[in-house]
Amino acid sequence: MPVLVGVTVKRFAYPLTYHRQFDTMQSGLAWLDGMQFDQSKRRELIILLGGAAAAWPIVARAQQATKLRRIGVLQALAADDPESSRRFTAFVQGLQELGWAEGRNMRIDVRWGGGDAGRIRDYAAELVALAPDVIFVIGGGPLAPLQRATSTVPIVFALVSDPVGAGLVESLARPGGNITGFGYFEFSTGGKWVELLKEMAPRVTRMAVVRDPSLAAGVGYLTAVRSLAPLLGVEVSVIDVRDPGEIERPVSSFARSDNGGLIVTPSGVTIVHRKLIIALAARYKLPAVYWERFYLTDGGLISYGPDGSDLCRRAASYVDRILKGEKPADLPVQAATKFELAINLKTAKALGLDVPPTLIARADEVIE
Repeated sequence: MPVLVGVTVKRFAYPLTYHRQFDTMQSGLAWLDGMQFDQSKRRELIILLGGAAAAWPIVARAQQATKLRRIGVLQALAADDPESSRRFTAFVQGLQELGWAEGRNMRIDVRWGGGDAGRIRDYAAELVALAPDVIFVIGGGPLAPLQRATSTVPIVFALVSDPVGAGLVESLARPGGNITGFGYFEFSTGGKWVELLKEMAPRVTRMAVVRDPSLAAGVGYLTAVRSLAPLLGVEVSVIDVRDPGEIERPVSSFARSDNGGLIVTPSGVTIVHRKLIIALAARYKLPAVYWERFYLTDGGLISYGPDGSDLCRRAASYVDRILKGEKPADLPVQAATKFELAINLKTAKALGLDVPPTLIARADEVIE
């Protein structure tokens, strides 16, 4: 029998609040026998408690019928990173739009990697051990350890550039396993970054591609950059980065020669250390193109790419479908459909650049 706690009765001339636990209805009524009030009031209170007792099994059944579905979330970034928070919020909003609410029909367990590969591996194993109904992953870095940790728990990703090349899915149309999601870029975007940087800073004749060499997608971007760069009179070099030390030294060395610029490609490393990269670009007067708008908030020059938060919001639809019985193997990997161009005029002025009016006219956002 459920426990009755804190029942307040206001129908009597004097309010009575009872904080008493009843193991059975009989023990509760026996307790009433010791109360000092007239028979009519005693009868009303018995009716009140009896009605409540009859309703308890119904309430219990209703609570049991609403099973909380468990969703794990693994982010490569830190919990206090504004971009990380923005992406997670977009994902939760997407779930809410589909009828999911924390504490009512779902529970979310979130782990933040903070750019630490060891921590991400530990959190991947930890989330799998919780036996969630589905795991949502933001970024490509955490996917490999998750893939090693489970082949059965459904996984939905967002912001992954080359899931086929990374061996995460068999094909975009038919993922074939327990992983699917929303891709980020086509490799041809690498050529677009070369074009935009050259248009923004015509004097640039050398471009260094800043990338994480552990990501399979880095090869695709570099190939696209190298295919177009010679046609625009640009020499290409590569800066492989895994930690802050590997960023500062090669960028400083690259900046010793004139007419240089940077192409910063997607990776958890370039996000976590974005303030350092932007500061180095400013220090050495290096025009740089980035892959998403949030770099410009910290002082970046120009960006071109999809809205990561929008992809996280869209990914909620796959989580919803899996929770309702569909399998990741049957859900094709979807690509980004909306790309945005953003320009920071304040940074351009600091670098001594005159931004072409035609470029400003094409921009989706201009930061003054």
